[in-house]
Amino acid sequence: MNAAEQLGQITSEVVVCTRCPLSQTRKLAVPGEGPATAQVLFVGEGPGGRENASGRPFVGPAGEFLQSLLTSIGWSRSSVFITNVVKCWPPGNRDPMPEEKQACNGYLDRQIFALQPKLIVTLGRHSMEKFFGPGRGISRIHGTTARWRGILCCAMYHPAAALHQPSLREIIQQDFARLPTFLEEAMLEPVEEPEPRLATPPAASPAEDAPSEVPQLKLF
Repeated sequence: MNAAEQLGQITSEVVVCTRCPLSQTRKLAVPGEGPATAQVLFVGEGPGGRENASGRPFVGPAGEFLQSLLTSIGWSRSSVFITNVVKCWPPGNRDPMPEEKQACNGYLDRQIFALQPKLIVTLGRHSMEKFFGPGRGISRIHGTTARWRGILCCAMYHPAAALHQPSLREIIQQDFARLPTFLEEAMLEPVEEPEPRLATPPAASPAEDAPSEVPQLKLF
C-alpha cells in the first residue's frame, strides 16, 4: 500500500477502536488529518471536547492559535499532518493515562511510518515524552531538537498553554518561527526509515521511545 492507503487503513481502524476504555465515552475518534505527502507531522496530546464532537484534531481555540502560528511562518494547515498521542477524548480534558497512550502507540507509529516525515513537532508534555524520553521538563527543552529513529523532532508547548498562561504566547511564537529552519536542516540530512508497527505492541521500554542518541539542545 502507498502512504495514502496506509493512512486510510489506520483511520478505518481508529474510528472503531475499542482497545481502551476511552472508546466507551467518546463520541467520535480523532485519527488525525493531513496529506500523505506532508513533510511535517504535528503530534498533540489528545482530542478535546470540540474534537470529540467533530472527529477532527485541533478545531477549538487551541486549533485557532495553531492555525495562526502556521500562517505566521508561511505554512498552511493543509500542508501538514496533525494528530495526537491518544485518538479519543479523555473525559473532562484530563491527561491521558499511560495505558491509554500505550493503546494508541501502534497507530501513531504506523502513521509515522506511512508519512516518513522530515520533521516531527511535539505539542505538549505527553507528546514530548514519546519522542524525547521521560523525565524531561517542557519548560526546559521547548524549542530544542533531538532525533527519534532518525527523524528530527522539535519540542513545543501545546498551543492551549498560551490560552491558560498568556505569558507563554510570545515564547511559543518564537519557537514556531524556528520551524522552517529546522525543516531545512532535516531536508539536508539523510533519515533512516522508522520501523513499522503493524499492531499495538506491548508497553515500550523507556529506551525504545527515547531519542536514538543524546539530543543536541539548540537553545535560544
